[in-house]
Amino acid sequence: MHDETDGPRLSRRAVLGLGGGLAAAGVVAGLGVGRATATAPGPAVASTGTGTYPFTGVHQAGIVTPAQDRLYLAAFDLTTTSRDELVELLRRWTTIAARLTQGLSAGPFGPASGPYDAPPDDTGEAADLPPAGLTITFGLGRSMFVGTPGPDGTPGEDRFGLADRLPDGLVALPHFAADDLDPARSDGDLVVQACADDPQVAVHAIRNLSRAAFGSATIRWTQLGYGRTSSTSTAQRTPRNLFGFKDGTANVKAEETDALDEHVWVPASAGWLAGGSYLVARRIRMRIETWDRTSLREQENLVGRTKGEGAPLSGGTEFTEPDFTAQGRGGAPLIAVDSHVRLAHPSSHDGARMLRRGYNFTDGNDALGRLDAGLFFVAFVRDPRTHYIPVQAALSRDDVLMEYLTHTGSGLFAVPPGVPDGSLVTGADGTPVTTADSPFVGQQLFA
Repeated sequence: MHDETDGPRLSRRAVLGLGGGLAAAGVVAGLGVGRATATAPGPAVASTGTGTYPFTGVHQAGIVTPAQDRLYLAAFDLTTTSRDELVELLRRWTTIAARLTQGLSAGPFGPASGPYDAPPDDTGEAADLPPAGLTITFGLGRSMFVGTPGPDGTPGEDRFGLADRLPDGLVALPHFAADDLDPARSDGDLVVQACADDPQVAVHAIRNLSRAAFGSATIRWTQLGYGRTSSTSTAQRTPRNLFGFKDGTANVKAEETDALDEHVWVPASAGWLAGGSYLVARRIRMRIETWDRTSLREQENLVGRTKGEGAPLSGGTEFTEPDFTAQGRGGAPLIAVDSHVRLAHPSSHDGARMLRRGYNFTDGNDALGRLDAGLFFVAFVRDPRTHYIPVQAALSRDDVLMEYLTHTGSGLFAVPPGVPDGSLVTGADGTPVTTADSPFVGQQLFA
């Protein structure tokens, strides 16, 4: 029985969360075949259906977190021009994300409690599901700082008085040779990445954050991903992409702390973004039908690795470093000079590496009956000007694998550092709540 006079009470899921959830603590296509340096297995928190990852910390979760099986990423356009409303949105989002990632409902009442004549403060489709290792990661687009330039090149509008705080690396990505970008699938003022081992948990997170943004922001585009195409921990096996090749062999791993500092985390000299990162998102359609009619020999020569083991064609196993000097009969290199593995290797790009969290996608078919499927490439880098743009420019120009790929969507976002441990405001029941002085992701930007 519901009544308008009912006092605040937690849903059954929230109660369970208090007892368990809170206590538990190749770059052109992101094909991950560029570098293969073996690293010894290290400790990693393996996600299970009931497992959770902390929301707070020096860095946001969902970057070095062991990659989950599912992704739902959404880019938003701000509909408000009020700086205070933007801050309040980020504040609300932070509280909701902190709750959802620990297995709680989006609000204190949950989907089946609270005032009977008001909408529930949680949509309810994940009420009976465990947290599924959910992580939620927030990013800020260039247009949030400087607006969107006009078609004639006129500058955009500084709606929130933030133009002078635009991070140096948050540049407008250039047009690459293989781009056929759909503006409706590109860019945005804000981005939210939800990763989980259950797709409904990830979708539930974005749905409730979108609802909380009503009046301040609307979804611009989204992407569902399944089947991770990268490993972010040495404890994870190397997955395969839709071309059937192992992906993520050379990915920066969570256990490589020195490499993370060098290639992923923004340095202290960057001001408010220090400890954050940059998120590059690219929707890459694969020409599946053409690839499926290509011989195994040609496939392996294009990639530069064996399809079964994932070893470089110069010999060894998956984690053997490629030998680009090795020659076959007639003196031809065993790894072709225009192969993906050679052109994506860090030795071709001043040692630049990136941390990838890509996913497969299948979005139906086109008018000719061909699969609209491929790789949703997600990477985190210290500076896209040195760690992504030069790499992608070279690959889109020279990599023979580009014959089978088309980039159809794109986005670049600054990812603020995390919310400090112990700083979240909590209510009498110990769960996160939003107040006028609650901390929020990106708070350093407005200091």
